[in-house]
This record gives sequence, C-alpha cells and structure tokens, in this order.
Amino acid sequence: MKAVTTTDVKELKPLYKGKVRDIYQVDENTLLMIATDRISAFDVVFNEGIPEKGVVLTRVSNKWFGMIDWISNHLISTNPSEELPFLRGYPGLNERSVLVKRLKRLDVECVARGYLFGSAWKEYQKTGKVCGIELPPNMKQAEPLPEPIFTPATKAESGHDENITAEQCIEILGDEDLFNKIKTETLKIYQMAHDLLREKGIILSDTKFEFGLDEKGELYLIDEVLTPDSSRFWDASQYQVGTSPPNYDKQFIRDYLETLDWDKTPPPPPLPEEVINKTIERYKAIERIILQL
Repeated sequence: MKAVTTTDVKELKPLYKGKVRDIYQVDENTLLMIATDRISAFDVVFNEGIPEKGVVLTRVSNKWFGMIDWISNHLISTNPSEELPFLRGYPGLNERSVLVKRLKRLDVECVARGYLFGSAWKEYQKTGKVCGIELPPNMKQAEPLPEPIFTPATKAESGHDENITAEQCIEILGDEDLFNKIKTETLKIYQMAHDLLREKGIILSDTKFEFGLDEKGELYLIDEVLTPDSSRFWDASQYQVGTSPPNYDKQFIRDYLETLDWDKTPPPPPLPEEVINKTIERYKAIERIILQL
C-alpha cells in the first residue's frame, strides 16, 4: 500500500501544512483536518511515509475524544464526506479526515510525564531537573516519577520543540489562570489514560496535548489525542528501568536513527522498508488495544 504524504483538495483553500496534518478551510468557523502518512522524528519530516499511519492516528484520536467527556473538543464530524460529498472523489481521504471547529490554538505543547524518558531524561542527566522541576537524585532512565509532572514545550513551526519552565509557559500564554487550567487538564487526561491502559498491559510513559480557545475563551482539546505519534506506549510485560522499553510508538524509529551517523537536521536519512513495516505494525497493535477500551 502506498503512503499518503501529500494532499490536494481542490475544492478547499489550504491553510496549513504541519509535520503530519494538512488543514483546509471549509468556512469561517470550520476546518478540514487530514492526517497524512508523513512521519517526523527529532522534528524532521522524512521523505518516506508510513502507509495507513494517518488512518490509525485518526481512529485512535476519535476514540479518545469520545472518552474524554469533561472538556470540550474541536470535533464537528468524524465522517466529513457527509458534509462535503466531493471528498468521495478522493479515495482513502475520508477515513483519515475530520471536520473541526476553527479555534485559537495555544502556542505551547502540553506534555504529561509519568516516567523519566526522552528529552526529560537527557535534561535530568545534565541538571537534575525537568522543565525547572527538581527530581530525586540518582534516578534511572524509564524510572517512574514520584508523581506525573507537567512539562510544557514550545510549539515550533519548524525545527525543534524545546522544553520550558512553568514561568516561561505562563509568559507565552500571558495568563496564569489559563496555565493552571491546561496543566490540570493535561495531568487529568494522562492519569485517566494511564490507568485504563495499565489494565491492558500497556504503560503510558508520556504524552502531549494541544489546546485552543473559542471566541468566548472556552478551552478546547484539539489536534490529536493519545496517539502513537504523540505518546509513548510501553509493553508492561517487558518494561525494565534503565532501558528503552519495547514500545508501540515512533520511539522505534528514534532508536533506529540513534544508530546512524546523523546530526538530526535536514535532510533526513532514508528509512529502510523494514523500519517502515515494523513501525506500522506497532501503530496497529496499540490501535487494537485502544479501540477495545
């Protein structure tokens, strides 16, 4: 199956092309959001796509959006070809697309972490802290944190997202109450998902969310939720502190790239077919578990 790495919906105005998603304007208040099969790692988009990845991301996000019922979300329709019949002329697009409310996106990544891994592990090794939060000494990679923490990051249009402190996040948002609200919601969603997945033999190490505001200032959960692109899912049966645990997310690609002589800047190295195939296998495995929740 061929990966969908570009879209061209001629009936709509293209607004934005992200690392994975293409956004089109439907009307003043409505957007069409399409999850392509593009893959990024270390904030670099690769030339190869991962076939069906966008379909998996869409189904997984839609499932979680339906379960997180205490906060508004941006979804208008999960079957956009009903509202936009011309989409039927683009085979395979409907199942990777949603219609969403047009909102003012907050310019921060909202990250919840329950385990010391990834950029947090690297930062801890240098400073003993993560995003300004002091952690116990002598912690190991992948070790559970004393309690889940909120570690915001910049929302980079290009290049690398960077971890920031609570103070820096408040400065970007310009509103301490809003900061407290997104922190509370981020940790609440993380804890709910962590506990549900733990019962299914999956550890949710960390995940990131995005939020937006409507014209009245109401907070909405937007973009994608608890997908293998935005989260780290570990196999609890093989989890060991001090390792990079077996995973169901794109950490598999990151681990492969760490074996190469590549400086994590464009242009990216080619992805072997074996890496592509094993990545979608992992994505589909975690999708099956999530859709059964």
